[in-house]
Amino acid sequence: MDYWNTTLENTFFLIGILQDSKFPGLVCATITFLYLVAVISNGFLLLLIAMDKRLHVPMYLLLSQLSLMDLLFTTVISPKTLVDYLCGQSTISFLGCGFQMFVIMTLGGAEDILLSFMAYDRYVAIQHPLNYMVFMRPKVCWSMVATSWLLASLNSLIHTTYTMHFPFCRAREIHHLLCEIPPLLKLTCADTTKYQSMVYTMGVTFLFIPLFAIFASYTLVLTAVFHMPSTQGRQKALFTCLSHLTVVGVYYGAAVFMYILPSSYHNPQQDNILSVFYTVITPTLNPLIYSLRNKDVLGALKKVLGKGIQKPKL
Repeated sequence: MDYWNTTLENTFFLIGILQDSKFPGLVCATITFLYLVAVISNGFLLLLIAMDKRLHVPMYLLLSQLSLMDLLFTTVISPKTLVDYLCGQSTISFLGCGFQMFVIMTLGGAEDILLSFMAYDRYVAIQHPLNYMVFMRPKVCWSMVATSWLLASLNSLIHTTYTMHFPFCRAREIHHLLCEIPPLLKLTCADTTKYQSMVYTMGVTFLFIPLFAIFASYTLVLTAVFHMPSTQGRQKALFTCLSHLTVVGVYYGAAVFMYILPSSYHNPQQDNILSVFYTVITPTLNPLIYSLRNKDVLGALKKVLGKGIQKPKL
């Protein structure tokens, strides 16, 4: 059998959700709208946190990193998907595929870990409010951020290098929105059983350990919330926690299906739809969920807008 990736000049063909959809124009318009919302909301949130000194606290430092990850996440995927569809092509080079895989796995892994640190931050804020700035001092916060990026990038480098070293057959069509491990392994001409077991093991590590930490933190938070004397405060905190857990559920649910479930449970249509959830929908929802009902963020927004429309003095 012929192998084609002996040179770096060959390309893959991405058969994503736009190519598989019965209404590609509607899907294209929807992705465009969601991408614009994601860019504007995440970009504006980053700007607010940078400009307003009241937001220079641990919670918003972590939130700014989440917004940065979401902004990069959707930007790596959505523009190329839309341009390829509008230009009538869906190719990606061998090097481009490897680069895309590395970036997506780095951002996805970093977000997995960061979400667990954000849950811990909320636990400390509610359970230990008097010692919050001790437990979440700047050195600790930046260590959390560095840990998220470093562990994720190391894991991504290992998997990307190993996945792309396999010989691929001449059937170069990837029935997926982007270059990821499961659809790429279907194109290999080698036995990948052991490697798939390693992918499963690392997937469990990167998904379930942070997920367990998130649910443990929010369980303790919800326990404290239910003991609050104020009904209004209890309802507000409960709504906030459930909103956060909804976003976590959407993001982790799609990732678990992609990397944990056996390949026999996958089909291209389902994988394409799920990929939209964690590459487009979640980056759009995160800034809205985490900041829309936040008084500090809304106050900073009003302050910035107020300066923008303030009449110049004569």
